[in-house]
Amino acid sequence: MFRLQARLSSLCQSARAQLPDVARGHNHHGYRLPPGIACSSTQVQSQSKPEEKIHKLMVANRGEIAIRVFRACTEMNITTVAIYSEQDMMHMHRQKADESYLIGKGLPPVAAYLNIPEIIQVAKENSVDAIHPGYGFLSERDDFAQQVIEAGIKFIGPSPEVVRKMGDKVEARQAAIAAGVQVVPGSDGPVSSIEEARHFCEQYGLPVIFKAAYGGGGRGMRIVRSVEEIDENFRRATSEAEAAFGNGALFLEKFIERPRHIEVQILGDRGGNVVHLYERDCSVQRRHQKVVEIAPAPKLPKDIRDKMTADAVKLARFVGYENAGTVEFLLDPSGQYYFIEVNARLQVEHTVTEEVTGIDLVQSQIKIAEGQLLPDLGLNQENIDLHGCAIQCRMTTEDPARSFQPDIGRIEVFRSGEGMGIRLDSALGFAGAIISPYYDSLLVKVIAKARDHPAAAAKMLRTLKEFRIRGVKTNIPFLLNVLQHDQFLSGVVDTYFIDENPQLFKFYPTQNRAQKLLYYLAQVMVNGPQTPLATDLQPSEIEPTVPLLPYEETHTTAPAPPKGWRDVLIKEGPEAFARKVREHKGLLIMDTTFRDAHQSLLATRVRTYDLKRISPFVSHRFNNLYSLENWGGATFDVAMRFLHECPWERLEELRKLVPNVPFQMLLRGANAVGYTNYPDNVVYKFCDMAVKSGMDIFRIFDSLNYLPNIVVGMDAVGKAGGVIEAAISYTGDVSDPTKTKYNLEYYVNLATELEKAGAHILCIKDMAGVLKPKAAKLLVSTLRDKFPDLPIHVHTHDTACAGVASMLAAAEAGADVVDVAVDSMSGLTSQPSMGAVVAALEGTDLSTGISMTDVTDYSAYWEQTRNLYAPFECCKTLKSGNSDVYNNQIPGGQYTNLQFQAFSLGLADQFEEVKRKYAEANELLGDIPKVTPSSKVVGDMAQFMVQNKLTKEMVEERAAELSFPASVIEFFQGYLGVPPGGYPEPLRTKILKGQPSLTGRPGESLSAVDFDKLKAELTEKHGHDVKERDVISSALYPKVTDEFLEFRDKYGPVDTLGTRIFFKGPKVAQEMEVKIEKGKTLSIKTLACGDLNKSGEREVFFELNGQLRSVKIKDEVASKELHFHPKALKGVRGSVGAPMPGEVVDIKVKEGDKVEKGQPVLVLSAMKMEMVVTAPASGVVKSIAVEKKMKLEGDDLLMDIECD
Repeated sequence: MFRLQARLSSLCQSARAQLPDVARGHNHHGYRLPPGIACSSTQVQSQSKPEEKIHKLMVANRGEIAIRVFRACTEMNITTVAIYSEQDMMHMHRQKADESYLIGKGLPPVAAYLNIPEIIQVAKENSVDAIHPGYGFLSERDDFAQQVIEAGIKFIGPSPEVVRKMGDKVEARQAAIAAGVQVVPGSDGPVSSIEEARHFCEQYGLPVIFKAAYGGGGRGMRIVRSVEEIDENFRRATSEAEAAFGNGALFLEKFIERPRHIEVQILGDRGGNVVHLYERDCSVQRRHQKVVEIAPAPKLPKDIRDKMTADAVKLARFVGYENAGTVEFLLDPSGQYYFIEVNARLQVEHTVTEEVTGIDLVQSQIKIAEGQLLPDLGLNQENIDLHGCAIQCRMTTEDPARSFQPDIGRIEVFRSGEGMGIRLDSALGFAGAIISPYYDSLLVKVIAKARDHPAAAAKMLRTLKEFRIRGVKTNIPFLLNVLQHDQFLSGVVDTYFIDENPQLFKFYPTQNRAQKLLYYLAQVMVNGPQTPLATDLQPSEIEPTVPLLPYEETHTTAPAPPKGWRDVLIKEGPEAFARKVREHKGLLIMDTTFRDAHQSLLATRVRTYDLKRISPFVSHRFNNLYSLENWGGATFDVAMRFLHECPWERLEELRKLVPNVPFQMLLRGANAVGYTNYPDNVVYKFCDMAVKSGMDIFRIFDSLNYLPNIVVGMDAVGKAGGVIEAAISYTGDVSDPTKTKYNLEYYVNLATELEKAGAHILCIKDMAGVLKPKAAKLLVSTLRDKFPDLPIHVHTHDTACAGVASMLAAAEAGADVVDVAVDSMSGLTSQPSMGAVVAALEGTDLSTGISMTDVTDYSAYWEQTRNLYAPFECCKTLKSGNSDVYNNQIPGGQYTNLQFQAFSLGLADQFEEVKRKYAEANELLGDIPKVTPSSKVVGDMAQFMVQNKLTKEMVEERAAELSFPASVIEFFQGYLGVPPGGYPEPLRTKILKGQPSLTGRPGESLSAVDFDKLKAELTEKHGHDVKERDVISSALYPKVTDEFLEFRDKYGPVDTLGTRIFFKGPKVAQEMEVKIEKGKTLSIKTLACGDLNKSGEREVFFELNGQLRSVKIKDEVASKELHFHPKALKGVRGSVGAPMPGEVVDIKVKEGDKVEKGQPVLVLSAMKMEMVVTAPASGVVKSIAVEKKMKLEGDDLLMDIECD
């Protein structure tokens, strides 16, 4: 047949000469050229027959291409008709049409748009006189084109015969050969069996590419590089082709290495005229699907362009091509090009051709279908010119960080990029749009036009950066990387570009802070507080007033804060700092308000938000503080665990606000800021990072005064450049001569060892508040005489209400520094009152130099702020000081916790018994210093005795048969170190019951942490934005850090919310401003909380910066009554989740099967793409949670594998 056409082509000249009128297209009855002659004629100047005006046009498609055609029709005054599936009921394309009709009711989503009889029936019933197929679906089905024409309706596209020939890659290849166009070696016909595929591979050698014989777009396409891949790739390609095009036949070709993918846009008419609209470069591809298209192809030599476009026109004329089409070529590095296929339809990337030629391809299609000829449209080849450069980016709902897995869901925010030279073609570009798993993942086509390729790339880059899309993942981060890559900007890339540039897949995650915060607020509104509230007391609704500084009152620029003790430290170093402290004449004070005070009174719940608000005032009015205690101890893990904020960020932000006052923290020796022993390199790494983040003074202690543990911390601090404040944990009563275990000699000896170890400052740490005034005077004066040059710092708690007296006695005895808390945060189990100490020493040689007016203003702020933390208020149960602490020696913070626990458990009447048992437990354990974590051991033992109604004697007698708390067993095993005086026997032997025990320092036997490995593990769990501080946090608190990072990723910077809002959430109609960073403030108003829907969700509505936003939140209480598919467990290797939403196509294993890591276990299909899920580890399939044809959401559980 092709030879016949070639022969007929040679008769063209004579035919035109003998039939001049017919050749010119005049309608003489009985004188019409055969198709073979008509298609080879040169351009005709007038119409071949009268136009057949189209009045009503249907698009047999969906999405952006349907809207694109509708817009062209509207400009031409043509009535438009849409069709839509049940799944597209709310889709934009049906709203853009003048009329729209449901098709495929009850059919699967894709099948609805492949239902030819119903589409034609709808068209006929509604007087449609033309159908445009768009691209995809039925656009390359010749049977569809034929049935449309047989129904008396125009088909906007080539004739059915041409669609058939060009849709069949084998026939298209034969046509190219007959037309004299170079082709790639390939199969002679469709290949439908694995045996035929193997034979072709053996004949031509590898690599080979499998292609769907009856469709394109990358569907059903696989590259085979080894014999082992043939079978599996053939099955997958066949399955994809069948699903996408209704025919699984494949065409096989020799694979050309490193080609550029160049395609030529053509237009042909029924009079035999064919023109090209130049070429497009589509080489930026992923999985054989085009991602970025450029027109014209950058740096394509003119001679190659001319030859390629001439060949495209030649082939189109040869086959009698009418309407729009694309002839595609592969251009190898040597300049040789090969025909690969014809797309007998409009292409996704037609837009860039329109931009550089100024020709509307869709309107041209319609006019050609009406019977108009190209010359009549002004489309002579010599009139078609190029103007500038255009780039199209296909923005898809795919996650590039997860191998471009399709994402589905609801678009919560959509803000597009716009401006000069930008065109957007979309059907889902709006907030509220639902992205389903049923169709292609294309969201928006973004087209940028400029005078040249670099300028177009810059315009596209700017536009993509303007986009804000929330609710679903998009490929924008990947596109940004492509557009900034030097090779892309050079204009010459091949189809290997993406595969050879892994840096394209290094993404900086979008912060999405505003939407995440809305999600958090909605979560609290629907499901209640996201941090447990300890009491039924409610946070105050009053915003605390920050006292004004002089420059704020006059509205002048803030001056630098006055010089403070930190300036001395920075300038002269730790040793000189300690000397200056010792030389200072008055009493220095450390303010514990930022840490220990709220740890004792408010369960360590004070947030960075409220600390930051008062920090500038502290910096300017309390610059002569010795230090501000604001970190370490329980604040570290509580910040992450309950406040959902990063402790490192707290330190860094406060440092910026208070640059002049030294910061002080509590370091638990070899325990760092944890409750157990860590490898030494963790302690050293922690201290180094702490100093770099802004910490100055480290109070280093051990809960048992175990010197080896303290020395590790001291050495780590010294190497990091911090001030070493070595602490003695005080217990007993040195003023009572009958108590001989912890006498003056004990403390002097311990202090001597600490001085030898390199202490800059000596601290007496009285955690229980049992240091009486007389004892304070005796102990401090003795240490002062022994160590005249060593600064002494005294810490106590005011549980017995004698704290002020004890601190004054210590000061008079020679202490250089004492700890206090601002008045409204002092007393009870906190520290003594700052105002009381300051006032008592005014006018004396020990004057603190602090203004009482400033103390009053400072206290007023904290009095208001404390009411925000009412749910954690110790005064709910603790109404006064208790002097019985001298007997039970319960540390301040623990006293509050034990009392609250007793009240919450309905055991308020037993609290006195708990206190008595605490004293007995201490004696049983050998009378040990009681500081975290040793105090917990005593507390656990006391509660154990109360619950089991045990006396001290009963414990000693029955120890061998009792089951003790884990903390008690670990204490006797030596995990905390060795207590003063050793362990009590035979109690220790009885409790351990033969269990192993440690000798020496616990941390010595621990293997060093591999921080690089830990970072890699965290990165795998949480993404690449893992910082060094996160690694250190994980080394200390692995589970807490994981949960914190997951929470922050989900809800954003909740630490920027006001405290009442953070705990309880906003009320409806409440307005708030949230400053997320300097110069960026969110204005939020809560509008409404919707009713429960069938999915167990409530929609919560907000106004954000004046724009409506909404988020859907699962009601955790209501949804318990509904059934939901289980999710894969995050971080559990054997818990295999769906990598993308979709439908289960194949399950390759069964329960009990042994699988190897990387072995295919299941196949998913979504958006017409199949993905093979592999085993994450070797093991045995424990259970399978899905069945074939089951529809899943992302991360739904597929199966559990019991890993080897």
